[in-house]
Amino acid sequence: MIKTVRDAWKIPELRKKILFTIFALLIFRLGAAIPVPYINSQELEVYLAAQSGTILGLMNAMSGSAFSMATLFALSIQPYINSSIIIQLLTVAIPALERLAKDGGEEGRKKIQSITRYTTVGIAILQAVGYYFMMRNYNLLASDATGIWPALVIVVSFIAGSSFVMWMGEQVTEFGIGNGISIILFAGILSRVPNMVSGMISGVRYWNAAKAGTELPENVVPLHPALIPVIVIGALALMVFVVFINGAERRIPVQYAKRQVGRKMYGGQSTHLPMKVNMSGVLPIIFAQSIASLPVTIWTFIGIPEEETVSRAIYDAIDTQSFIYMIVYFIMIIGFSYFYSTIQFNPVEIANNLKKQGGFIPGFRPGKPTVDFIRKVLNKITLFGAIYLG
Repeated sequence: MIKTVRDAWKIPELRKKILFTIFALLIFRLGAAIPVPYINSQELEVYLAAQSGTILGLMNAMSGSAFSMATLFALSIQPYINSSIIIQLLTVAIPALERLAKDGGEEGRKKIQSITRYTTVGIAILQAVGYYFMMRNYNLLASDATGIWPALVIVVSFIAGSSFVMWMGEQVTEFGIGNGISIILFAGILSRVPNMVSGMISGVRYWNAAKAGTELPENVVPLHPALIPVIVIGALALMVFVVFINGAERRIPVQYAKRQVGRKMYGGQSTHLPMKVNMSGVLPIIFAQSIASLPVTIWTFIGIPEEETVSRAIYDAIDTQSFIYMIVYFIMIIGFSYFYSTIQFNPVEIANNLKKQGGFIPGFRPGKPTVDFIRKVLNKITLFGAIYLG
């Protein structure tokens, strides 16, 4: 791997792309450290630490802790991700968008990308306003944050930060290396690794203190030193498993019939039709989580109901840590997995293309038998991939 990086660095074009990507990530991390004014970041961090198991904790993890510190890039890339998923769904539901995506070519792709950008700004506005009202309801604003001006500064700062991250991700995709949105998302999550390491070190110190008979503060979890290798090995094993499943595929054999054109003979070769176990990536997880946690998120921004009330009982029943939420979340992941696999892999279209090119699946006649077989295999593969994602 080191040799590959060294060889890539010697190529001027690749070197420029690498440097551009690194520079963009540095700007991203710098923006994730610039605080938005009129916010009591210390009180906010304490509050969100108590909400680590909720949707707010997930948003904080995806932003690289910028959400809990209320920095310029607090909303990070989440509005763009949600916007992309929504536009993909609408592309299937709205015929005009479907024609634009399939038949529009490069111009159609640019129009859909433009629609996605406007939708991103709209979602960022909703999230920024909701974030502000949450901080105001829980007294997480600074003492001088009164009136319309502080509210406007906070909301506009979040919207501008999210829009800039979206633009920067597109620039990395065009002038850098890889998919800019994925790289920024990965960089935000990876930036939490030092905090995780320091958390484990603190846990071991608390364990030693408890062993010595020292009384520990509240909300402190001691960590046995022997568990650290288990955690590291488990994390590495999970990474290997994820990579293996993402690369796993079912290969359906395809045979092309021989045909003579003039004096030349074409066809006769054997190939395969690859079907990935996890066709949709993490999109079903993100979208299912967005929908399943939407009621609780809105309720959290408005204000959590008081204890021993009917509203609080409903809130606890649909909370992101409740059993009902987990079941709904799991079912929605499976449903969206089937939805995305149907979008990306159309058995009828695949069978028609094979027939036009003179190909067939051994043991199945072209036409409906081939469609039924591909659909049967697709359903089995998707079920396994959906359960894996769930």
